[in-house]
Amino acid sequence: MAHPGSTRYDSATRQFEKATARTAAGARSVVGAVAVVSAAFGAVAPVSWSWLAPMVATHLVCTALFVGVWWRKAPLPHWLVAGDVVITVALCLAQRHLVATEALDTGSSWVAGLVTMTIVIAGVTWKPQVVVPVGLAVAGAYAAGVRIASPSHDVAGTLGIHLVQLLAIVLLMTLLRRSAAATDTFLERKVRAEISLMVERLRREDELKQVGSIHETALHTLTMVGLGTYDEPSPTLSAQVRTDLAALEKLRDAPRADAAPIALDTLLDEVAGRVTGLEVRRDLTPETVPGNVAERFARAVTEALANIALHAGVREAELVSRRRDGQILVEVADAGRGFDQDQLPPDRFGVRGSILDMMRSLPNGGAEISSSAHGTRVSLWWRP
Repeated sequence: MAHPGSTRYDSATRQFEKATARTAAGARSVVGAVAVVSAAFGAVAPVSWSWLAPMVATHLVCTALFVGVWWRKAPLPHWLVAGDVVITVALCLAQRHLVATEALDTGSSWVAGLVTMTIVIAGVTWKPQVVVPVGLAVAGAYAAGVRIASPSHDVAGTLGIHLVQLLAIVLLMTLLRRSAAATDTFLERKVRAEISLMVERLRREDELKQVGSIHETALHTLTMVGLGTYDEPSPTLSAQVRTDLAALEKLRDAPRADAAPIALDTLLDEVAGRVTGLEVRRDLTPETVPGNVAERFARAVTEALANIALHAGVREAELVSRRRDGQILVEVADAGRGFDQDQLPPDRFGVRGSILDMMRSLPNGGAEISSSAHGTRVSLWWRP
């Protein structure tokens, strides 16, 4: 997510891959350890220790590597997942030497658990075009190993279960990866909007400096004329006037960035954070709007929050933004004493001018204020 005060964010896809890799490595470590214990305690005839010992030792080494991945919070290495697939296929094909007949008949062998885990690990690590053939190979090896160990055993049911597991992990990971990618797209747009907001602030600061500089220069020129410094036409005065006029023309003609996209939620969050003596609860939906629209919303919200702080008699307010019926709606609410709009004194221009008239003068914009003894709600809206 985006970090306050920064235009950078952690990729949702990267965070998702890290989280799933560590979860999968942890699950594989636990299942691998349980499999080793189960293999040891279930080593009854016709299990052969000459087969079981080296196979379990190899499997144990692989499990230890998964433990290391989980401990380091590292991505799952593809070579480790490929090695796990090879070891699981070998265990499946050698089941007649590794698994007791009773466990085969009931489908509760320690190898069966590893097959499911191997399919899941492959689904987490690889894309569907790789996972599907790998999963089919593992499921097929398990079914073949069972038939080798017990030719009369029906493997159709178990094979069907493994195919369902394969399909489920492929669909789940596809949906999650798409969601992460969509989140990254949104975050990128939001970051760009925040950058636009920062650029707009810098532009305004620079514009204010220019205005101040030009004001001082032009005022100095007029002062000199007013004091009679120049009693007759002067080339110096003419040159200075031309310079001042050129600067004013340049400022007037400078392209404005009012239409630049602005992250409205970020701007309103900053506005709410600057209010003194008032705790503002915020629930802001990410939206990007033209700069002039964002500025209208910001001014109206600033005025509404200032009114609450000064007149409502409470120290809490709520600021909410969301989309409703195609409109961007911003609401400021409090549980204060309220007021009668018809009885507002003439000096309360802020409610009429800085909230109602300003938003209503915005094309496709509007505002409404509802107030009672139980509180006040200011509703502002604009339709893109």
